[in-house]
Amino acid sequence: MLGAFSKAFFHTLSQSGTLKRLASRYGMSGSGGFARRFIAGETLHEAIDAARVVEARGLAQTLDYLGESVSTLDEADAATREYLTMIDAIVAAGIGRNISLKLTQLGLDVDEAQCLAHLRTIVSAAAPRECFVRIDMENSPYVDRTLTIFETLWREGLRNVGVVIQAALRRSEQDLERVMALGTRVRLVKGAYKEPGDLAWQRKADVDEAFVRLTGRLLASGTFPALATHDPSMIAAAKRLATEHRRTTDSFEFQMLYGIRRDLQAALKSDGYGMRVYIPFGREWFPYFMRRLGERPANVGFVLRGIISER
Repeated sequence: MLGAFSKAFFHTLSQSGTLKRLASRYGMSGSGGFARRFIAGETLHEAIDAARVVEARGLAQTLDYLGESVSTLDEADAATREYLTMIDAIVAAGIGRNISLKLTQLGLDVDEAQCLAHLRTIVSAAAPRECFVRIDMENSPYVDRTLTIFETLWREGLRNVGVVIQAALRRSEQDLERVMALGTRVRLVKGAYKEPGDLAWQRKADVDEAFVRLTGRLLASGTFPALATHDPSMIAAAKRLATEHRRTTDSFEFQMLYGIRRDLQAALKSDGYGMRVYIPFGREWFPYFMRRLGERPANVGFVLRGIISER
């Protein structure tokens, strides 16, 4: 239950305009801003620089332009243009061609048809450049619409797109079977959102059990599964299941967040496993940052030290 309380607490804090303004003042200031451990920066240039550093360590990466839950079509249009610019910049920079995005950033709360059109524009632009687009999964009210929009593009023949499944949601076993049947690439995460007990597992042990169970299904039948976890016990279970299902180390990958458990990232790479780092950037970094604290409260100490050092 501690994990559920932590998520609820930091979710509440993420809604505070005062705290957001304070964090914006100190969080990204200079090279020592306390949020820079988890956020590559506020600009695309900074994100590409961070990607180069990650790739120099022998790891893969995906870039995510932060800015979920837009409230106008103008904002959704601007986000779409930013992603198109990002694709061009990634190609020009010569880094790995992999991006992640959220549908509420493309206008899902404003106009679902226009959101689909925006996503189609991005995925279609990415396809001839051999760029893969991952649709991040948001909290439970968005799951059905996200999967429907994804399936629409898949039926249209766009194959350079994949989705995310959250182990914490009770419905995810059925959702996983639904998308695996298409042959798409799935990223499995535990889930960072505050959810009610009737929709999501509340105890860490139950979430862990679900994550291992879904990992087993992905490694048995999934197309290049991506297992996103920083938990050594989940990693150990995934390795065991990969062996049971005779998975080669290049037929799936682990994924971790920028700035978290770099020791585990290096160890997995050293052991021959694929390892991809999720690199977020952009001015609207505060909600993402608060979710990271809610997932792993031990990070709070690092942040407090950063704030104190700024004074």
